[in-house]
Amino acid sequence: MHDQEGLMKKVPILKRGCNKFWYFTVVFLLWFLLLYFFFHSGSKLDKKDDFLLKHHYDGFVDADESSFGGVIRNSNEETGHVAADSVMDMDTKATGNPVDNFFTGGDWDKYLREVSNAEKESKPENQMHLTENEARSINKVFGEGNREESGVARSAARENQVKKPFELPREGRTRRVKKPGREKRVKKPADHSLRAEEKVIEEVIEQPNKEDLIRRQTNSDSHPESCAGRYIYIHNLPSRFNGDLFRHCQSLNEWSNMCPYLSNFGFGPRLKNSERTLSNTGWYDTNQFMLEIIFHHKMKRYRCLTNDSSLASAIFVPYYSGLDVARYLWNADKKMKDYYSRHLVKWLRGSPEWKRLWGRDHFMVAGRITWDFRRLTNNNNDWGNQLMILPESRNMTVLTIESSPWNNNDFAVPYPTYFHPSGDNEVFQWQNRMRRLRRQFLFSFAGGPRPDLPDSIRSDIIEQCQAARERCLLLECITGSSNCYEPVNLMKMFQSSTFCLQPPGDSYTRRSTFDSILAGCIPVFFHPGSSYAQYLWHFPRDYTKYSIFIPANKIKDEKVSIERTLSRIPIQKVWAMREEVIKLIPGMVYADPSYGLETLKDAFDLTVDGVLERVEKIKMDIKAGKNFSEDIEEYTWKKNLFGTEGKHEWDHFFDRSKMIMY
Repeated sequence: MHDQEGLMKKVPILKRGCNKFWYFTVVFLLWFLLLYFFFHSGSKLDKKDDFLLKHHYDGFVDADESSFGGVIRNSNEETGHVAADSVMDMDTKATGNPVDNFFTGGDWDKYLREVSNAEKESKPENQMHLTENEARSINKVFGEGNREESGVARSAARENQVKKPFELPREGRTRRVKKPGREKRVKKPADHSLRAEEKVIEEVIEQPNKEDLIRRQTNSDSHPESCAGRYIYIHNLPSRFNGDLFRHCQSLNEWSNMCPYLSNFGFGPRLKNSERTLSNTGWYDTNQFMLEIIFHHKMKRYRCLTNDSSLASAIFVPYYSGLDVARYLWNADKKMKDYYSRHLVKWLRGSPEWKRLWGRDHFMVAGRITWDFRRLTNNNNDWGNQLMILPESRNMTVLTIESSPWNNNDFAVPYPTYFHPSGDNEVFQWQNRMRRLRRQFLFSFAGGPRPDLPDSIRSDIIEQCQAARERCLLLECITGSSNCYEPVNLMKMFQSSTFCLQPPGDSYTRRSTFDSILAGCIPVFFHPGSSYAQYLWHFPRDYTKYSIFIPANKIKDEKVSIERTLSRIPIQKVWAMREEVIKLIPGMVYADPSYGLETLKDAFDLTVDGVLERVEKIKMDIKAGKNFSEDIEEYTWKKNLFGTEGKHEWDHFFDRSKMIMY
């Protein structure tokens, strides 16, 4: 009570009701003024931000940002309603590159419209004019020339190529935004979708026009010293040998539409990481027979390309032989099996580059197993075509996903996996993740029996896995089940296993070998032709460092228990082998050709090294007067692996007269 009276004396305004009114009036006015100044200043900031954002897009590139590449204006619909709260975010999500925009689900026609609008709205004083060398560097990445139906659209696209370098520096790159629309095209192969795919494929793959012929020389000019002895020239083949196959992708397979698998440079549709089995970027639903497409795209970004074939150490032939022959392996029109392969070698014979060494410096990719190209008879009803036994092909180096142990003109390279990283960090992070995994199962097997092959050991392996109960994880591939074709299911199984069984199937090799290595799972082989005699450029010669070998005949005779054999391996050796497997991961993947790896070598890099080394050896042999007709191909596997033709304990595995597929 006394405190209240004292307060009234000190603050007289509280004594009267009218004074209370003025007090609250003053407080209200102050609050109103505060709100007024707050919102008024905020609107000015908004206008300033709008001006800066508009200036950023209208200006294309500033002088100090020329290495970042140009940026075109993107609508919210096209970028998936990406918030414009960061100019850098929008920079990295719209590259201005038609190849990148298409393969991330963009719309080609919309891209051309945006280019045209950007050209009209941009101010001349803000545009940058590149030097001739910079312009050449830009032209190279747009692939094989443009033939847009609209002349105006074509002109706008070409001007845009020269005015806006497209590539972000490595330290400034972020993951490209997945725009809406591509998934619909993948899942709904409607006529209009196929037309859109074919239209873009024509822009990306078509043979080079006159403006594009300078692109290859530009690559080599930037690395004159490091490219010594490494120059590669790409043959400009007629489109019927590659581009036309793209445009008619719906006819590549009788049972499924292959068009979706051609997207993203042959990597296929992007995979979601909903179960957190994969990493967030770099994973695709890649078809195992897409190597020709992947390799061609990576070769176009090879840093030592040259347009002068006389400078080239090797010459690449971009023929999509696997896509070609696959159209006629099962259908009634089998007389077409050899049509394009024979026309290809005829075309090569007529080129001046061929006559230099009669094709011994040429190489090509055949993205299927070697047996699809080695038909020994003239009966078209027999399996495969005769590409690899043609005299011209026997002079070339042919890269396949499975080579012949008895021939010396084909070399095995890794199957494409689901992982295609865009930088070293993505590889390092994945490797570290595989090191930390706790693996629940001793061994696992993904596959089905081969009842039509009496010497197959797959049924025996399935029985042993089932008998091992909780120590073996089995993913049985049976007719009507899609479990074995789901990348997440396979990777999850491999990641939970210490050892992964890799028996032969319809042929010696399996894609599963590379998927399991990618998961840090130690492969167990039952035939030396499944790996040891195959991937000589990619696997260590000492196979005991990274794998376990159990002879197939011991499994068939029930002399060996897989569970007992694997469980007896000391844990220290298991750890050492797993580390060797994880170290192999960079050489098992085909990195994103838009970026590539910096300090690591992927499967493409190791393959190119192997090709150049082989061609150089051939040239030295020619100078030394070697007679190549004296080579005995029968022991090719033995000479490549052990450097000898003498007797070996594995001879019975490679008895050509039996030609056993387990």
